[in-house]
Amino acid sequence: MALKEKISEDIKTAMKSGDKLRLETLRTLRAVLMEKEIDLRGSGKPMTPDDETSTLVSAAKKRKESIEQFQAGGRMDLVAQETSELAIIQEYLPKQMGEDEIKQVIEAVVKETGASAAADFSKVMPLVMKQLKGKADGKVIQELVKKRLAS
Repeated sequence: MALKEKISEDIKTAMKSGDKLRLETLRTLRAVLMEKEIDLRGSGKPMTPDDETSTLVSAAKKRKESIEQFQAGGRMDLVAQETSELAIIQEYLPKQMGEDEIKQVIEAVVKETGASAAADFSKVMPLVMKQLKGKADGKVIQELVKKRLAS
């Protein structure tokens, strides 16, 4: 079952159960996915699972940024809402990798490229991101790559 259909089914379930937050979050996700699909239609490309994942990663990233801003502004009510929405979005994302798994991928890329210094960051980072797209937070990956190249 494609992601869009799964979300549509989950919308029906949320309607029946009366879970308003889940319902609104899923409707927003469906709208974002449909918007992406329409954008791709203009270029003649079909929607791929990678496109779906990147769209959901973008939605999750927006929630994380909102949480940080609301915390800085002292709006704990909105922090709670954004945190709940983020949890719902993460249900549809691939399982996030742990720090050890990320380090293994970074190590393999460093060996492959022969990187040895912080100046090689621009060689390593794109390759690591390509392998871990949607599976780990970009900020965490960036920190680990910098730490690895600094040592």
